[in-house]
Amino acid sequence: MSSLVQTHSGSGPWYLADHAALDFINTVAQVDGQPHDFFQTDDDVKTWFIQAGLNGLSDSTEYESGALLQEARQLRETIRRLVLHKKKGERLHPEELNRYLALANSYKKLVTDEQGSLRITRIYANQTPAQWLEPMADLAASLLAEKDFNLVRECEHPECTLWFFDRTKAHRRRWCSMALCGNRAKVARFRQQQK
Repeated sequence: MSSLVQTHSGSGPWYLADHAALDFINTVAQVDGQPHDFFQTDDDVKTWFIQAGLNGLSDSTEYESGALLQEARQLRETIRRLVLHKKKGERLHPEELNRYLALANSYKKLVTDEQGSLRITRIYANQTPAQWLEPMADLAASLLAEKDFNLVRECEHPECTLWFFDRTKAHRRRWCSMALCGNRAKVARFRQQQK
């Protein structure tokens, strides 16, 4: 088992990218030198959305088994391709992402929390698996169009494929996580110096 998995007891996926769209594409990670897909079932996708804090999604709609998983994997690869193309400075072809955005059917709702504080949340329709995933398409579109893409980076560890959004003050973040790849790099440097 790789140190990436051992550090997090193999339970991944991890929420360390500082942007949900990047965390979403990070649901495929290197484990023992091979890509591992943390989405194996519809429930894996639903659990990921809940843990990512994406609100407004109802779990009451039933889909054909595997339909949500298939759509999630398709959207994830669409976002990954768009991020890669934008990082390379290539022209984007957002038609596939726009397909998800076009399915949006949502409204704002004013809610109160347990302390009585007010906040606005967005409630999404989710009659189809693609509609269920629309909040992620919305976040990806925002990342691609509105964020400083100089701060979108891939981890510098050669065995890691995870992406992150660098929110540090100096904008010098190099690793998906200091606890994961940063420590692995430090250990490798130390061992090299000892030789």
